[in-house]
Amino acid sequence: MDIPKKFTAMLVYGRPPLVFGAMICAIGVMWFSNPAFYLAGVIFLVISMSFDLIDGWFSARFQPNPLLAHLADRVMDKVVYSIVFPLVAVGMMWRLLVFTPTPTRGQLLHALFVLILCVTVLIRDNFAHFMRGFALRRDLDLESSDLTRIRTVVAAPVGVLLYAVAFYVPSQSNSYLYDWLSLVNIIPLRDLFFIEIVFLIINFGSIAGYCRKYGTLCLDEVCMEDDRLRRKILAVFPNSLTVMNAMMGLLAVFFAYQGRIREAYLFLVGAAIFDKLDGALARKLGLVETGLTTGITLGGILDDVSDAVSFCIVPAWIFYLVFAEAADPFLAHFPAKGIAVLYALMGVCRLIFFTLDRSPIPGFFKGMPTPAAALLVVAPLIMLHQARSSGEWLHFWEFFSAGSMLLAAVLMNVYALHYLHMGRFVDRRPWFGRLNLLLLVISIFTPYFGYVALTFMILYTLSPIWTRRMEPKS
Repeated sequence: MDIPKKFTAMLVYGRPPLVFGAMICAIGVMWFSNPAFYLAGVIFLVISMSFDLIDGWFSARFQPNPLLAHLADRVMDKVVYSIVFPLVAVGMMWRLLVFTPTPTRGQLLHALFVLILCVTVLIRDNFAHFMRGFALRRDLDLESSDLTRIRTVVAAPVGVLLYAVAFYVPSQSNSYLYDWLSLVNIIPLRDLFFIEIVFLIINFGSIAGYCRKYGTLCLDEVCMEDDRLRRKILAVFPNSLTVMNAMMGLLAVFFAYQGRIREAYLFLVGAAIFDKLDGALARKLGLVETGLTTGITLGGILDDVSDAVSFCIVPAWIFYLVFAEAADPFLAHFPAKGIAVLYALMGVCRLIFFTLDRSPIPGFFKGMPTPAAALLVVAPLIMLHQARSSGEWLHFWEFFSAGSMLLAAVLMNVYALHYLHMGRFVDRRPWFGRLNLLLLVISIFTPYFGYVALTFMILYTLSPIWTRRMEPKS
């Protein structure tokens, strides 16, 4: 067993030297613009990524102390990410300065977004380390959630990809490997945005998962017997997720201003995820049962304002932006602004009814929920944006998008229709959520992403036909 243990130690502790070597190579690339440094740096990171994908299994199997092995693995992750992601942020800025003297707005936006992504990764690592420290004091098992596992698997490949993009040096080389790596230079900016947005949402979701799992434990140690202080601190966690909901909506508008409707749709998906997580976290931390959610509370007002921004105002804003760019004389007198304002007002009415309703149906919504309505109305805008480039089916998607806005505005306020609470439905059937998430992620890298998203939302729109016979469940 000595050989497997030594091999395990090499896998666990050999990653920081490899990543440090990649950093030295990156400095060489920035200083000398030498392709050899670039090739060596990518090889170092690929080897480190391979170690990262298998070291956990080896450390748990062959180390004499599995808990210590897992801790060492996490410490190595922390060291590696603390080197790779700041390096990538610097590399993107360097590439923008050296190889693109007149950068486009999209390229500048990408460099800034990578900076935000890298800061988020480091914040998530430090927050996870802080929360696990409380768990270790209580001798709890450090079980990872699905989002944390996904984040661990995805982080190293994303770091390698961003490194390869940031430090690529155009060069005439006889190396087959270097020619293969040169393909990263032709990856569309749209695909890079997709990968980075998904990774950003996974990191935020992982933070929310740690709050949900260890939040109560931390409060037991911080607040001791002060129940009032405990409740005030408890309210911060779901309120923070609610703020992230609104931020995702604002980022969707920002990307829509740049003409990137697909990316804006992904941010709306992220807003819907945070809208689900803040309610689940409030129930997990006991805020619903303590009576803090009755009447008018700061958390309730914040949740309504965030939902109004992300799912009422933002979709209407994106709709107006897309139609305002139309140069077609046919749309010169099209009432796009009026339709957008009507949708936003009907969405706000739906939120007011949801807040004041004192007889909710467990597991169901009365009327279409605002997150579903937002995803329904923005999905056809993706095809409309694509149709403007190709010129095919342009008028069809214009009328379809306008009709979707009007239909969603009505369905949100038809309270006789009962829509299934998809968040609770997925929680009880994890396989359903994972299968649909996999299909959605695969479609992101194809021209059919908008069609897949619209199909999902049309099926949900028609779902009361099948779900009306289901018994309400809390």
